[in-house]
Amino acid sequence: MGEHWDVRRAGATNASHRVLMIPGGLCTTEFYADVMAEPAAAGLGMIAVTQPGFGRTEAPEDVSMEHYARLMADFAAESGCDSVVGHSLGANVAIEMAALGLFKGPLVLLSPTFSRGDEATFLTVLNTVGRVPGLGGAAWRAMLKLMPRAMKHELPPRRAELLAAVMGDNDPAACRRIVRDYYAYLDRYPSLVARLCAAGVPAWVVRGDRDMIGLTDGERRDLRACPQIRIVTVADAGHLLLVDQPAAVAEIVAEAATASVR
Repeated sequence: MGEHWDVRRAGATNASHRVLMIPGGLCTTEFYADVMAEPAAAGLGMIAVTQPGFGRTEAPEDVSMEHYARLMADFAAESGCDSVVGHSLGANVAIEMAALGLFKGPLVLLSPTFSRGDEATFLTVLNTVGRVPGLGGAAWRAMLKLMPRAMKHELPPRRAELLAAVMGDNDPAACRRIVRDYYAYLDRYPSLVARLCAAGVPAWVVRGDRDMIGLTDGERRDLRACPQIRIVTVADAGHLLLVDQPAAVAEIVAEAATASVR
């Protein structure tokens, strides 16, 4: 990995299983700190990598989901990772890694989006406004300025100030480009459930019981019809379930990683 990447490592240095952890949009490796510190995951080798373009890391010229999937798959191969955990946008990158045949190991998908209609309304509106010349850049700058105050009530009190500040400290121009390409990706695939199922990899689809990301009845039914996919609901957790309930998430990660048969 290049020197400008944000990488966080934890767990056993001689672990039999290594896990690549991809944060969500606007997030950095800091969002995995609590999960990585949980005893349930201590026997794993854990490597979290911020998606380039977030957290003041440098965005690549190509910010398509397919390119991000290739970047993360290359890193997983170089680091010997045999499972992948992704949160939110990071979960969609993980889906694409498997769908493109770039990664064959187990996936833990923390609150992925399976279709455009499932996405948070505010992000859909922001993406639409973001396409307007002049106004788009201003909208992203304003949103990121307001982010720390707006997010504090969504985060555990002991971590709220730090994590909210991390989300606010992003380059609005990079975010605007990344989100635009992300919605183009969702438009290419009306439902990603079939894409994930066809990949044939073991996958844990994990959602908080008060997650703001939608999941239609049809998507849930189709996920349940895939024998290699498990749906897990984490109690007392929202979209940021990895910081709401890190112990529960760590247990799921350990289960998925140790179930790996390569």
